[in-house]
Amino acid sequence: MGCHPPLPTVAAAAAAGMPPRRRRRVRPPLPPSPPLLSSTTATPPPTPPVGTPKSEAADRRPPPARRRLPLVSAAAVEEEDGEWHPLPLSAADLSLPLTLPTGQTFLWRRTSLSPLRFTGAVGPHLVSLSHLPSSDGRLAFLLHNNGGSSSSSVPAAARAALSDYLNAAVPLADLWRRFAAADARFAEVSARLGGGGARVLRQDPVECVFQFLCSSNNNIARIEKMVWALAGYGERLGEVGGYQFHQFPTIERLARVSEQELRDAGFGYRAKYIVGTAKILQAKPGGGEKWLASLRTRELPEVIEALCTLPGVGPKVAACVALFSLDQNHAIPVDTHVWKVATQYLMPELAGKSLTPKLSVAVADAFVAKFGNYAGWAQNVLFIGQLSAQKLMVAETTNTSTKPTKRKRSGNNVKT
Repeated sequence: MGCHPPLPTVAAAAAAGMPPRRRRRVRPPLPPSPPLLSSTTATPPPTPPVGTPKSEAADRRPPPARRRLPLVSAAAVEEEDGEWHPLPLSAADLSLPLTLPTGQTFLWRRTSLSPLRFTGAVGPHLVSLSHLPSSDGRLAFLLHNNGGSSSSSVPAAARAALSDYLNAAVPLADLWRRFAAADARFAEVSARLGGGGARVLRQDPVECVFQFLCSSNNNIARIEKMVWALAGYGERLGEVGGYQFHQFPTIERLARVSEQELRDAGFGYRAKYIVGTAKILQAKPGGGEKWLASLRTRELPEVIEALCTLPGVGPKVAACVALFSLDQNHAIPVDTHVWKVATQYLMPELAGKSLTPKLSVAVADAFVAKFGNYAGWAQNVLFIGQLSAQKLMVAETTNTSTKPTKRKRSGNNVKT
């Protein structure tokens, strides 16, 4: 008889209100090491002659066999990173390469190539997004910080913020089917892009305004550098993949940045637009955040007019902000890519003419007539379809491009 009482069974422990005893996970035994020598291919090392010093004899001994470490699966590595939380979006609902690096936002960074992973800040939440290795490529997020909340509520708060940011409530598959039925060109581009996945984001309006102020007559590399510098004025959230991420700064914080400070950082003439816009928004009754958010409930012409009162914002930048952050799903930012689509497929009678403000309005009206209330989503897909594979590759690259690529969507001028 042993000196210790027998351990209760799991059933007995449960009946007694005791937590079941956890079984200790036993590491599987290592596989046997292979023989040091093969009898058919090698011969033993020569025996050192008598009188050889011990140190020299030891140097001639065969090296000890290395222990074979068990291989760790990719799934185990992912689990060590943290818990991945699935979202109700398949790859057809949202494709990361077709959504994040294609000109809507410039703040996400590709922090892993295999598996493909993008990391960014959504409000106070620092998250990575990746497609799970499931049949439908389900989207999932990994949370890197607590977002300023208690630990129990963090995943739920991050999920809600992400769902809003990713416009998860909009049924993308239904829209694409409707667009493809209405337009042969869209059906062609849709098939080339895999049949879905290019989703329009619903960004924070403050963040969106200042990003597109940086985009005026600019290229991808410089836009990303400027936007990244602006984000650096916000609260630091953490480091992932060698990048320091920050929550985008408030209007009040941006209003304290001097024009000279931004010029010294390489913003050029855009510095006065950023400083001027921050001060005007700060002076709005109730604050700039509230004023911008109120534009979500207004009609598109009124939204464009209101945004154009901000320094550096013209009709095209206003349309980008309206589409990507203010629920104006039929806003059409007309640039050279969209103009080319319009003159080739929607309004061939305009071929050979130069883009003017009046024709820009006519093109936007033609898109709405063709695609309806979500015409901006259709235009976004056709815009991506105009990008060459090389430009898409550059867009996916995070600050590693050696040759800047012009971002034709950005800027105030109707000619880009």
